[in-house]
Amino acid sequence: MNLRGLLLLAAPQSVGGQAVIEGVMMRAKNTLAIAVRKSDGEIVTEVRPWFTMIRHPLLKKPFVRGFPVLMETMVNGIKALNYSAMQAADGDEEAGELTNWHLALTMVLALGAALGLFVVLPHFLSVGMEMLGWAGDVESLSFHAWDGVIKMLVFVGYILAISYIPDIRRVFEYHGAEHKVIWTWEDGKDLSPAATRFYSRLHPRCGTAFLLFVLAVSILLYAVLVPYLLTFYSPEHFAAKHLYIVAMKLVLMVPVSCVAYEMIKFAGKYSRNFLCRILCWPGLMMQLLTTKEPDDSQVEVAIAALQCAVNPEEC
Repeated sequence: MNLRGLLLLAAPQSVGGQAVIEGVMMRAKNTLAIAVRKSDGEIVTEVRPWFTMIRHPLLKKPFVRGFPVLMETMVNGIKALNYSAMQAADGDEEAGELTNWHLALTMVLALGAALGLFVVLPHFLSVGMEMLGWAGDVESLSFHAWDGVIKMLVFVGYILAISYIPDIRRVFEYHGAEHKVIWTWEDGKDLSPAATRFYSRLHPRCGTAFLLFVLAVSILLYAVLVPYLLTFYSPEHFAAKHLYIVAMKLVLMVPVSCVAYEMIKFAGKYSRNFLCRILCWPGLMMQLLTTKEPDDSQVEVAIAALQCAVNPEEC
């Protein structure tokens, strides 16, 4: 496939993507395509159906669809990462594709690490602030203010720390290529590395922005709902009380993700609206850390993924 010339694609449709190892995964409707540049310079592509968990009409309803969308995105993303790792290693077949058990274990570990880092750790650090006398009890606003501040510091610190890893920086460059190509596509322009240079590497529908919405919504909901729920039941023992609250917070991540999903959908749909730009601004600023300017070869990979996603019969 020659990607060095201009690629005139069909009329724009809604697309999304994800950076993978030495490549990009793009989704259009019910199809995903993964493009990876191998060590010899060849771009290999793989077209697959999008695995979905939203089959029942109820799961398609606003403020319900967010959590299943998050889960199915994780499944497809992990599979795409596994495929890209195999291809970047010159198609090492010894690793093979993930089995269902491996996929389930990977998801559990990923979710556990994320919840531990961004829910459990901030909560118990806030308990430490309470013990030092710098915050009130868990029913107080000051406790949840500390919880929110610590969440944001952990999130930004984590992104900053991994950005210094060379391999992660390469992924961030492909992340920038994905956004620039999507902007070009959404603007109805011919796709070429030269055309994408005029577009931003930041995009309001980015997963980074979604995570920031999740954190922001969780801070607000926890501050309101945790004290309210404690009026119905509150263990007397200090440790039991906080373990109970952490368990509540983990359960509340389901509605949190549903609300955050609707927010990012709204912000992406009306991205040129002034109020939506204000809403998107923190997420865009965070993308200054999670995206880097790509080179033309990386943009070519993103173009290949997008072309195969919107025209799978040609790949």
